Amino acid sequence: MNISIDEDKCIGCGVCQSLCPECFELKGNTAQVIKEECEECAVEDVAKSCPTEAIVVSRGQEKED
Repeated sequence: MNISIDEDKCIGCGVCQSLCPECFELKGNTAQVIKEECEECAVEDVAKSCPTEAIVVSRGQEKED
């Protein structure tokens, strides 16, 4: 799974960082993704915990050359 932050929605509350400090950190007033493919947490649950729905989780697809 790939994780990203919609910076327009993020309010920097820190919920994601408190639930999974392996994947998220706060820089200024915005969360940042440390690991785009996290296996340390249930990232879908972390995304559901975001009060502004700023965490975007997508299934990675291999690119064809």
